[in-house]
Amino acid sequence: MRILVIGSGAREHALLLGLQKDPATTELHVAPGNAGMAAISAVHPLADVTDGAATTALAQEIGADLVVIGPEIPLVAGVADVLREAGFAVFGPSGEAAKIEGSKAFAKDVMAAAGVKTAQAQALHPDAAEDEIESALDNFGPNWVVKDDGLAAGKGVVVTTDRAAAREHVDAVLAAGNPVLLESFLDGPEISLFCLVDGETVVPLLPAQDHKRAYDNDEGPNTGGMGAYTPLPWLPVTGVDRIVNEVCVPVAKEMVARGTPYSGLLYAGLAWGAEGPSVIEFNARFGDPETQAVLALLKTPLATLLDSVARGTLAEHAPLTWEEGSALTVVLAADGYPASPRKGDVLSGAEPSETVLHAGTARNEQGQLVANGGRVLSIVGVGTDLEQARERAYATLSGISLEGGHYRSDIALPAVKGEISLG
Repeated sequence: MRILVIGSGAREHALLLGLQKDPATTELHVAPGNAGMAAISAVHPLADVTDGAATTALAQEIGADLVVIGPEIPLVAGVADVLREAGFAVFGPSGEAAKIEGSKAFAKDVMAAAGVKTAQAQALHPDAAEDEIESALDNFGPNWVVKDDGLAAGKGVVVTTDRAAAREHVDAVLAAGNPVLLESFLDGPEISLFCLVDGETVVPLLPAQDHKRAYDNDEGPNTGGMGAYTPLPWLPVTGVDRIVNEVCVPVAKEMVARGTPYSGLLYAGLAWGAEGPSVIEFNARFGDPETQAVLALLKTPLATLLDSVARGTLAEHAPLTWEEGSALTVVLAADGYPASPRKGDVLSGAEPSETVLHAGTARNEQGQLVANGGRVLSIVGVGTDLEQARERAYATLSGISLEGGHYRSDIALPAVKGEISLG
């Protein structure tokens, strides 16, 4: 099977590693890729991942049997539709179905119709008057949740107890020409659950927990994710089934009822409060950094699995199998991330491997690895339990240097210490 992966982050690096292990894979191609992917895949230039015609031309040149679209931007832009029209099997939802991530208002409408629990929300549009904005802020708090109703790479949300900071984000989003959503704050530990969806067939992967804030103890601004771990020792054994039955299956059925059946990876971001799981957001693709940890434990051959979703035969696929133990990933970020990451700083000790996954990397004129984005690397540790997985990830990280680079030292630490509970 010749497979083309679209994307350039650590998520796509993890997908390539998983696809490589499947005996059904004969060739791996990635576009635009990064400096760490050349060892396991042919890397192709692609100036614009939202260009459906250019992506299709590349898939035709390669003779791809399967195209896996990693990032949300090309999915929302409808690249999967263009590829499918050209006859390719594609892992990734249609542009219309991907609106479940591309428009938070659309996602709210789907959840309301499906009877799925989520936060109360109020929308403001770019032409909102001053009194309308202030009135909306009055309706929420003391924890304000302000969301950019569009794609923001995981960084379009501000959660704050500071009304002035909430207003500042509202103004910034509206000034950019985007609608904004104010939401009620959902209490309880957060859960990321990836589900493979093929129409009304829903198959969950292992649950994970992301760490969004930039610094230890959940301090600093939101980021695209600074680390994640799986599974969740504090989640009841029936927790995943409950999320699937109360959230993911109803949403999948609602999408079918609307005439836009979902095909691909549906990522539910949830908070588990006193009344159980409530949806914070949906994503239309594998999440980063959770993917790096989740796929590290997957035993089921990945290429065959994703191909079954793309071809509409997921219901016929055998149950998934997993390695015992835990997996964890820690993100090494560039100086200045997330506000203004610095590029060009030299990396040492960071040659790609199964535990050192590349995201924002490139090679300079001297052939050295350098930072070329905000989140530079994802370091993966696998162990018999979370404590051992943490030890291994941080041991690997200790051998890597990046001037000005920073990472969180507390990924999964609250879970190891038994500090997370569902009340």
